Amino acid sequence: MHRSWWMENGPGCKVTPISPAPSWAPEDHRYISISGCLLDFQFIEVAHSSLQILLALVGFIYACYVVKLISEEEDSFDFIGGFDSYGYQGPQKTSHLQLQPMYMSK
Repeated sequence: MHRSWWMENGPGCKVTPISPAPSWAPEDHRYISISGCLLDFQFIEVAHSSLQILLALVGFIYACYVVKLISEEEDSFDFIGGFDSYGYQGPQKTSHLQLQPMYMSK
Protein backbone atom coordinates (compact mmCIF):
# COMPACT_ATOMS: atom_id res chain seq x y z
CA MET A 1 0.00 0.00 0.00
CA HIS A 2 1.15 3.52 -0.78
CA ARG A 3 2.26 5.39 2.33
CA SER A 4 2.11 9.16 2.29
CA TRP A 5 3.17 11.56 5.00
CA TRP A 6 0.30 13.83 3.96
CA MET A 7 -2.19 11.00 4.43
CA GLU A 8 -1.53 10.94 8.18
CA ASN A 9 -0.50 14.55 8.75
CA GLY A 10 -2.80 16.47 6.41
CA PRO A 11 -4.82 19.47 7.61
CA GLY A 12 -7.56 18.34 9.99
CA CYS A 13 -6.75 14.61 9.74
CA LYS A 14 -7.35 12.47 12.81
CA VAL A 15 -5.39 9.22 12.98
CA THR A 16 -6.84 6.33 14.96
CA PRO A 17 -4.86 3.08 15.34
CA ILE A 18 -6.79 -0.08 14.53
CA SER A 19 -6.21 -2.95 16.87
CA PRO A 20 -5.90 -5.78 16.75
CA ALA A 21 -4.12 -5.99 13.42
CA PRO A 22 -5.16 -8.80 11.06
CA SER A 23 -3.35 -12.09 11.65
CA TRP A 24 -1.98 -12.15 8.10
CA ALA A 25 -0.38 -8.70 8.45
CA PRO A 26 3.39 -8.28 8.93
CA GLU A 27 4.40 -7.18 12.41
CA ASP A 28 6.25 -4.07 11.25
CA HIS A 29 3.08 -2.61 9.65
CA ARG A 30 0.73 -0.37 11.54
CA TYR A 31 -2.97 -0.22 10.75
CA ILE A 32 -4.71 3.10 11.12
CA SER A 33 -7.98 4.79 10.32
CA ILE A 34 -7.87 8.37 9.04
CA SER A 35 -10.87 10.69 9.25
CA GLY A 36 -11.78 14.38 9.22
CA CYS A 37 -9.30 15.51 6.55
CA LEU A 38 -10.06 18.87 4.96
CA LEU A 39 -8.36 17.87 1.69
CA ASP A 40 -7.63 14.49 0.19
CA PHE A 41 -3.92 13.68 0.51
CA GLN A 42 -3.55 13.19 -3.27
CA PHE A 43 -4.48 16.84 -3.89
CA ILE A 44 -1.96 18.02 -1.31
CA GLU A 45 0.78 15.83 -2.84
CA VAL A 46 0.08 17.20 -6.33
CA ALA A 47 0.15 20.82 -5.05
CA HIS A 48 3.36 20.14 -3.11
CA SER A 49 5.06 18.58 -6.16
CA SER A 50 3.89 21.42 -8.41
CA LEU A 51 5.33 24.00 -6.01
CA GLN A 52 8.68 22.17 -5.96
CA ILE A 53 8.78 22.05 -9.78
CA LEU A 54 7.93 25.77 -9.99
CA LEU A 55 10.65 26.69 -7.48
CA ALA A 56 13.19 24.54 -9.32
CA LEU A 57 12.30 26.23 -12.62
CA VAL A 58 12.57 29.72 -11.12
CA GLY A 59 15.92 28.78 -9.53
CA PHE A 60 17.25 27.43 -12.84
CA ILE A 61 16.22 30.57 -14.73
CA TYR A 62 17.80 32.78 -12.05
CA ALA A 63 21.01 30.71 -12.16
CA CYS A 64 21.20 31.15 -15.95
CA TYR A 65 20.74 34.90 -15.50
CA VAL A 66 23.54 35.08 -12.92
CA VAL A 67 25.89 33.08 -15.16
CA LYS A 68 25.10 35.45 -18.03
CA LEU A 69 25.89 38.48 -15.84
CA ILE A 70 29.16 36.97 -14.67
CA SER A 71 30.27 36.07 -18.20
CA GLU A 72 29.45 39.61 -19.43
CA GLU A 73 31.53 41.05 -16.58
CA GLU A 74 34.54 38.95 -17.59
CA ASP A 75 34.25 40.09 -21.22
CA SER A 76 34.13 43.77 -20.28
CA PHE A 77 37.08 43.67 -17.86
CA ASP A 78 39.71 46.30 -18.75
CA PHE A 79 42.87 46.65 -16.72
CA ILE A 80 45.46 49.44 -16.78
CA GLY A 81 47.36 49.23 -20.03
CA GLY A 82 44.83 46.76 -21.36
CA PHE A 83 43.51 46.41 -24.85
CA ASP A 84 43.17 50.15 -25.56
CA SER A 85 45.57 51.41 -28.23
CA TYR A 86 45.72 54.85 -26.59
CA GLY A 87 46.41 53.48 -23.12
CA TYR A 88 49.70 53.26 -21.26
CA GLN A 89 52.37 51.32 -23.12
CA GLY A 90 55.02 49.88 -20.87
CA PRO A 91 58.62 49.41 -21.94
CA GLN A 92 59.05 46.76 -24.60
CA LYS A 93 61.30 43.79 -24.01
CA THR A 94 64.01 43.45 -26.56
CA SER A 95 65.44 40.13 -27.45
CA HIS A 96 69.15 39.68 -27.99
CA LEU A 97 68.45 36.59 -30.01
CA GLN A 98 67.73 37.34 -33.62
CA LEU A 99 65.63 34.83 -35.48
CA GLN A 100 66.41 34.16 -39.11
CA PRO A 101 64.59 31.94 -41.58
CA MET A 102 66.09 28.55 -42.20
CA TYR A 103 66.15 27.13 -45.69
CA MET A 104 66.45 23.44 -46.34
CA SER A 105 67.75 22.13 -49.64
CA LYS A 106 66.66 18.91 -51.20
